[in-house]
Amino acid sequence: MVGSYKKLQKFMNSRILRGGISFLFVCAFLLGCNDDDGGLVQIEERDRAEQQMEDSLVLETYLSTHYYNSEFFTTGSDHSYSDIVIGELAEGETVAPDGNTLLIDAVETLTTEFQEADYTYYILRLNQGGGDSPRFTDAVRFRFEGSVVDTEEVFQSIVTPSDLSLQTDGITGGAIRAWQLVMPTFNTAESFMNNGSGIINYSNYGLGVMFIPSGLGYFSGSVAGIPSYSNLIFKFELLQYEEVDHDGDGVPSYLENRDSIGTGVNDFDVTDDDTDGDDIPDFIDRDDDGDGVNTIFEDLNNDGDPTNDDSDNDGIPNYLDEDSTESNQPDN
Repeated sequence: MVGSYKKLQKFMNSRILRGGISFLFVCAFLLGCNDDDGGLVQIEERDRAEQQMEDSLVLETYLSTHYYNSEFFTTGSDHSYSDIVIGELAEGETVAPDGNTLLIDAVETLTTEFQEADYTYYILRLNQGGGDSPRFTDAVRFRFEGSVVDTEEVFQSIVTPSDLSLQTDGITGGAIRAWQLVMPTFNTAESFMNNGSGIINYSNYGLGVMFIPSGLGYFSGSVAGIPSYSNLIFKFELLQYEEVDHDGDGVPSYLENRDSIGTGVNDFDVTDDDTDGDDIPDFIDRDDDGDGVNTIFEDLNNDGDPTNDDSDNDGIPNYLDEDSTESNQPDN
């Protein structure tokens, strides 16, 4: 039967938050692994702005000299990332072969600020998807292939749908910044169906390619198959997502990015939002305002949403107001 695409099964969240992902997959996407685990290895860091200038030139050159099989994607919506074929112009050529399009003519050019440097990255959008869009703190289910721009060597390919929390909680792994930026711009599958043998078939899902500078990837870090300062290519299928509440306090983690609310600009950073100044970011702090009452118990009307309870009508929800200590915690 066809299932809702809006939420994943409950086991997905527990798998992600408990780190139930293969070791190779974790090390490819972790923000950091221990050296003795064969994971991320740090070398001397270069200036981010200077490195981005070099990376930008590499990416623009690549996009201007490579093409993809655009005609293949003119019909249908359920193509695979493995259907995306990227070729290189022969020396002296400036026009892509028939049925193909130069990447530079097809990609979206986007910019962002990260670690006090301005970055440019590129998206080839082949199918938007018919479902909903995840947020940068959510968990996603996807398939992908990753390769290094300079060598065009594939460092990892995930054929079986895999799960990843885009935002690390400091204990379990999280995605590189590029994935936090790109995944929310696509939609998940419109529907999915179990074929009866345990295999899930997805329909009208997000399909694309991202071309990213090293600063939005691993920068000075390196993992197996990915040298330091590598510009990367990810072909991907966005299948499903689940809204994540990292600390289980009833407030979805994306809503704990409070310095972005109302500004119209998302800084994609929940680690710098700390209402009570206890050095624990709100998205992993069970008592956001430090008043001794856990946020989950400040949902006085028991509607599952602590953000709309304001006992003293001062415009500050109880869970962010240290002067409001009412609680619906049951007596033990």
